[in-house]
Amino acid sequence: MSMTLRDEPLNERASLLLKLLIERYIDSGQPVASKTLAAESDLSISSATVRNVMSELEGLGLVISPHTSAGKVPTPRGLRFFVDYLISVQPLDEAAMESLREQLTPELGSKELAATASTLLSGITRMAGVVTLPRREIVTLRHVEFLPLAGQRILVILVLNDHEVENRVIRTERQYGEAELNQAANYINQHFVGTALGQVREQLLSGMKRDKARMDALMGEMLKVAASAIGPDGSQEGDYVVAGEGNLLNFVTGEDMDTVRKLFDAFGQKRDVLHLLDRCLDAEGVHLFIGEESGYKPLGDYSLVTAPYELDGRLAGVLGVIGPTRMAYHRVIPIVDATARLLGAALRVH
Repeated sequence: MSMTLRDEPLNERASLLLKLLIERYIDSGQPVASKTLAAESDLSISSATVRNVMSELEGLGLVISPHTSAGKVPTPRGLRFFVDYLISVQPLDEAAMESLREQLTPELGSKELAATASTLLSGITRMAGVVTLPRREIVTLRHVEFLPLAGQRILVILVLNDHEVENRVIRTERQYGEAELNQAANYINQHFVGTALGQVREQLLSGMKRDKARMDALMGEMLKVAASAIGPDGSQEGDYVVAGEGNLLNFVTGEDMDTVRKLFDAFGQKRDVLHLLDRCLDAEGVHLFIGEESGYKPLGDYSLVTAPYELDGRLAGVLGVIGPTRMAYHRVIPIVDATARLLGAALRVH
């Protein structure tokens, strides 16, 4: 069957040789010589013929010759063609699914589930696993308590999604008594149980403006504090967990170390990586950025394979694997897809 790359034809022989070259490159990380392709293909063709085909593929921008070798390596465009047209991706078998399911147990909280999923992705693929925490707008409030602490501080105890408990400590402009805090907690528990956490603060503040005439000053002051306490936690809002970034060191040589260092810096700063992951929420199913496709310079030599996960039919977050462009896509794609579906299933039980 003839395949096309935009307006350029790619016949079956060229497709088979490109597939074989990329498979060998994924295995070894080294340029692949025409002699190797001629010997290992089932096409009964000479090295000279293979060289001619490689020249055609290079003209299409699918392969390139590194300056240190006469062999060829795929370009990001060639890898994209490989992923889109030349590989066959099979779903995980039931044994592998059951192993993932046993570890993504609903008894864990949402943050623990995200951390577990990240560790699983890293451990299975031997690359870096990344999972965003569930978006705050779909996490519901079940109960809140405020306890006074010394030094003008308040301990905020949030019960989310039925049984997950989150504790925060906030600082206030003055010391609040237990009775004041109980009054504020009772008001919130009466009016906002079952409301998405991302909406509680907004509704508290808008309600205070609307009911200001009948709300005494002390209660209004206390609810402002409560709104601050329940609003997004700056250390966690839009956050993600990453595991196995050290695995990426296994795929680089000395001259590439600066690239890895920049990527590690990006993991630490998080903002740009989060922006990239948020883009993946718009895509259904598994989504890939190969090399420079992400438009994010630190990932220029890497690939990102992601899939969104859902909670009650709504997009909750995204997870994925970051690794070299020569990753085994046929193996990584079903792992990412299955982990996303099982993470969503575990969260639904909360």
